[in-house]
Amino acid sequence: MADYAFKETGRKLSNWGRWGDEDERGTLNFVTPDTVKQALKAVRTGLRYELSIPVGDSGPQTGWLRRINPVHTMTMTPYDFSAPEGVVISDDFITMPLQSGTQLDGLTHVGYDGAFYNGVPVEAVTPGRGATRNAIDATLPGFTGRGVLLDVASLDGGPWLEPGRALTIADLERAEKAAGTRLGSGDALLVRTGWLRKGLTEGWRGWLNAEPGLAPECATWIHDRELAMVASDNWGVEVLPGTDGLVPLHAILIRDMGMMLGEMWNLEELAAACAADGTWDFFLTATALRISGGVGSPVSPVAVR
Repeated sequence: MADYAFKETGRKLSNWGRWGDEDERGTLNFVTPDTVKQALKAVRTGLRYELSIPVGDSGPQTGWLRRINPVHTMTMTPYDFSAPEGVVISDDFITMPLQSGTQLDGLTHVGYDGAFYNGVPVEAVTPGRGATRNAIDATLPGFTGRGVLLDVASLDGGPWLEPGRALTIADLERAEKAAGTRLGSGDALLVRTGWLRKGLTEGWRGWLNAEPGLAPECATWIHDRELAMVASDNWGVEVLPGTDGLVPLHAILIRDMGMMLGEMWNLEELAAACAADGTWDFFLTATALRISGGVGSPVSPVAVR
């Protein structure tokens, strides 16, 4: 089996055993009562920004990886049920891949060489029960703390970066300098590439074929800063297609470092607000649904500035 470069990087950056052999939270261990309290200092206006795209049939999915857009169905409407006193009831359900829109990757979403994060064998994901270790509900209560938005797309002077544009450590540090802040232990990094804006404005045709995103080298910077989570407005966080295997950054961050990834986060309104007053950090919450055995989850992140 070929020994891809990302595997060597993963060995160097591995957090296996760092928080004990039974750990299923990974880099969320960097979130502590102190980091949460410190993050409250980033609340200056009290204004809230919800960072998801609509859950419905208008999403970007095409059937790739067996993912479809959510199907929302009414099971009860006021025309179907009423009571003598005039009470009516509506009820509904939804069928959807858990990673079809704004979502979180859990720690059994990507592995390699027979293992997921912390040495959990790939056999821990079963057809009947899903993930029996490293499931998405093991990450609860999820991320709460300081988020920092790095708007690389705006720095490059366009509405979005071109597909295949690989963001390097130099790009992150350039954006960090422009933001006038520094990411540190327990923080969440949000990266705006503008790619979601492209899909929302021009349509989803071809949107999943490629994307701008983080280069694998960024894993070292993320590790050194002890970040708790990384999220982006593209569909896969990293630049795709890659040049070192299928999803090398996913492999390092999820499997080796134990980091949840956020994908397809709508950062447009938040970026405009940050640009208006020059303040790029905020209080952020991002919690998965309590899905037993899940390997990912829809999420409605909220930033409070």
